[in-house]
Amino acid sequence: MAPGLTSASPQLLPSGRDLEEISDQIDAVNILLSSPTPSTTSTKEEVKHKSSFRQYVTASVKAFYKEQHEKQTLEYNLAARESFHSSVRARMGIWEAMEKLNTLIDESDPDTSLSQIEHLLQTAEAMRRDGKPRWMQVTGLIHDLGKLLFFFGAQGQWDVVGDTFPVGCAFDQRIILPETFAKNPDSQHPIYSTEMGIYTPHCGLDNLLLSWGHDEYLYHVLKDQSLLPAQALAMVRYHSFYPWHREGAYRRFMDEKDWEMLEAVKEFNPYDLYSKSDAPPVVEELKPYYLDLIDEFFPKILNW
Repeated sequence: MAPGLTSASPQLLPSGRDLEEISDQIDAVNILLSSPTPSTTSTKEEVKHKSSFRQYVTASVKAFYKEQHEKQTLEYNLAARESFHSSVRARMGIWEAMEKLNTLIDESDPDTSLSQIEHLLQTAEAMRRDGKPRWMQVTGLIHDLGKLLFFFGAQGQWDVVGDTFPVGCAFDQRIILPETFAKNPDSQHPIYSTEMGIYTPHCGLDNLLLSWGHDEYLYHVLKDQSLLPAQALAMVRYHSFYPWHREGAYRRFMDEKDWEMLEAVKEFNPYDLYSKSDAPPVVEELKPYYLDLIDEFFPKILNW
């Protein structure tokens, strides 16, 4: 939750559509970057492929990342976590949270495509069809519930969605649009702008402060309130940490456990990005199966 805010801001709710439009555009860029390079690939062609994506990045996505990269400072992140730990924003179960998230976009709008619940079910169902374990299916089901942050005093889109990255150390050039960090005050800080920053080599990703948003928020909600294994918590926390799991950045901070978590996140990511093209699921037909799955891993009521 954003520092100093303890309840939803009603004036933000009508722009839930804007949030999802930005989120979908970000996903489109990540799908482009995650796609294999053409056949007869060479190092030169790979570089060309990686750089050519910029012509597909919309003006709104560029503006989004400029704001996110300027405002996600160490100071902001410390304050956001203090705010998170100092209050409970809501108390509800997982399915209730999914229904709450479903109101992010007005379903009565004829231009609306998939609802939030449908995307979550698509992701889980794709894993189920592939015979993934039940803990992974339920992780697919809940992975975006951190977007509830939008109702709980978020300052905008920039502290809810978007690719994530560590704060408190130098901003890596493999983060999308790295030049937009120029006006982030941490980029000129004598410690925060250094390669190691406030961290030590191989301290473990558990000890990094990742930019505050829906991934980090949900991870903190779930880590002490679920029976999910470590791999599932990594899928939640790191699925938007593209500089790490796709581009190979920040390896200097990894400990032995993180290499196993990296493989888990890589296994998860295609289900999140590519399941959106599947046919819309029938929510009421699938609900009994997933309610049983939810009961296996979560208490009836969680603190949000």
